[in-house]
Amino acid sequence: MTEHPVSALEADAEERRLEAALRPRHLDEFVGQQRVREQLDLMLAAARLRGRTADHVLLSGPPGLGKTTLAMIVAAEMNAPLRLSSGPAIQNAGDLAAILSSLTEGEVLFLDEIHRMSRPAEEMLYMAMEDFRVDIVVGKGAGATSIPLELPPFTLVGATTRAGLLPGPLRDRFGFTGHLEFYAEEELERVLRRSSALLDMRVDSDGYRQIASRSRGTPRIANRLLRRVRDWALVKGLDTVDAGAASDALTMYEVDARGLDRLDRGVLTALCTVFGGGPVGLTTLATAVGEEAETVETVAEPFLIREGMVARTPRGRVALPAAWEHLGLTAPEVAPG
Repeated sequence: MTEHPVSALEADAEERRLEAALRPRHLDEFVGQQRVREQLDLMLAAARLRGRTADHVLLSGPPGLGKTTLAMIVAAEMNAPLRLSSGPAIQNAGDLAAILSSLTEGEVLFLDEIHRMSRPAEEMLYMAMEDFRVDIVVGKGAGATSIPLELPPFTLVGATTRAGLLPGPLRDRFGFTGHLEFYAEEELERVLRRSSALLDMRVDSDGYRQIASRSRGTPRIANRLLRRVRDWALVKGLDTVDAGAASDALTMYEVDARGLDRLDRGVLTALCTVFGGGPVGLTTLATAVGEEAETVETVAEPFLIREGMVARTPRGRVALPAAWEHLGLTAPEVAPG
């Protein structure tokens, strides 16, 4: 009997299944973000005691810190169904009306990247959040008729990576707002310990520390690196992952000791060697590394700025001394820019 290789589609499905399996399902399983977790726990407990739906929740912060997971936890803690959607998917008020009109009482509606929702849909959402009703316009021009539609009480959980782009009227309608911060390495080690137990992996303390130090303060990245280390250890026939094994595995996947990957190092190398440390415009820098400007700006740049390797100036991006040091290069005598 011939064994067929696993297709790419099946492999992707397996990765998504594993990622979902690693998500905490209740607040007491959620690691880190202690202040937000305690505040959210109190709000949900009060809603349960009153027998009411929970207030609307706004979660902000960089990608990968647990906003989607917390939305799922809100639904689980309230024993309510969860509906998932996103701002970019709602192009007009009709799209939002279709979602809202099909909600059941107490349902949790999660809108990811809520700041990217269209303006007409946003204005409809104001009334839905506050009064649990929407006005649906039927027809056009002078013959148009507005039909009020009552909605059952529901909880909106909005997530955004750019809270500053949210209009004030929308932000003010959330009963609870929480900002998620990057994780400390000790917190990431706790995330990794929980995940490795679910993956039936054996990792020693130094191995956890090695993976956590390269995870950019982000649980999603930590779990992804853990799965790659698991694959490497499986192929190498290792029972336990130590610091050396974790380092060798991540080096093979081009993740260095500071957590920089191929794109990050490409940006630094181009900035330092091609443009002499800058300043250089974002589009020119992105062209030099063969990536879209948006990819460099949203994926590589925030981490490089946080690590003190790159700075934005009115004239463009410049390399800081830490960038030259990381690449093993000598910085110019006069600071660029």
